[in-house]
Amino acid sequence: MRNLFYTALSLGLMICSVNASAIEYSLPTNGSRLIGHNEYYVVPEKKLTLEGIAAEYQLGLTNMLEANAGVDPFLPQPRSTLLIPHKLILPDAPMEGIVINVAEMRLYYYHKERNSVEVLPIGIGQLGKDTPENWVTKVQRKKAGPTWTPTAAMRKEYAAKGETLPPVWPAGADNPMGLYALYVGRLYAIHGTNASFGIGLRVSHGCVRLRNNDIEHLFKTVPVGTRVQFVNQPIKTALEPDGSRWVEVHNPLSRTEAEFNSAEPTVLQLTPKISRFIAQRDTNSLVLKRVLDDRSGVPTRIN
Repeated sequence: MRNLFYTALSLGLMICSVNASAIEYSLPTNGSRLIGHNEYYVVPEKKLTLEGIAAEYQLGLTNMLEANAGVDPFLPQPRSTLLIPHKLILPDAPMEGIVINVAEMRLYYYHKERNSVEVLPIGIGQLGKDTPENWVTKVQRKKAGPTWTPTAAMRKEYAAKGETLPPVWPAGADNPMGLYALYVGRLYAIHGTNASFGIGLRVSHGCVRLRNNDIEHLFKTVPVGTRVQFVNQPIKTALEPDGSRWVEVHNPLSRTEAEFNSAEPTVLQLTPKISRFIAQRDTNSLVLKRVLDDRSGVPTRIN
């Protein structure tokens, strides 16, 4: 279902602060994994794209599409009400450094000294040029004004479309890597973009893209040597201190061209850990089925 949006485009804890760079959440101190709260937004009469609304609320386009089934991916209906999905379950990973969950297209940056986490929307790799999914690395170096050196395969790919890529794309606003880059491996970087519409979509050649304000903020905030973990968790769970159990479900990433082009939702794979979490006597089976079917990316209590 998510892939239909790509096809169309190609033709509780409180939030501490919201600004042009990030949303920063206080981390739970009682063992909870739930953060933030959802909001609602009434679309004004003036024409606004869904991408524009997503950017205003520090979300990726897919985050908005998942949370608002049936919304027009180009121009949402004036006076309609949209859910702004700012309530989240933290990924199942150490709360340290940067955690990138490719399934939900979000980057988490943990501030140990402030006991908080910043959450930023990202764009990730296209099918067949996937962003890493199970990898622990670190920020090896940073560069303002990065250049881009297309691989031979990239130059061939663009040439097939009638476009000629230079051996090295010079630094500047038109550079596909934007104005800042954090390098996390020989082939991968967390960087900006010259095409902000791709945030929340599978559009890159494997790197992680952020909006320009966001990457500038990270560049100035994240030190070299920071731990970086990539995970792929379309299903996140939380057992709360009061005994409530919550599930947040996103559409899993397509693995094949057939899946990507299909109107049918991609099959969800339940890990043994998640299967044990939901297979409890007090689970409301109707609620669970709805959550697994809807894949709204919104945390929902299942007991």
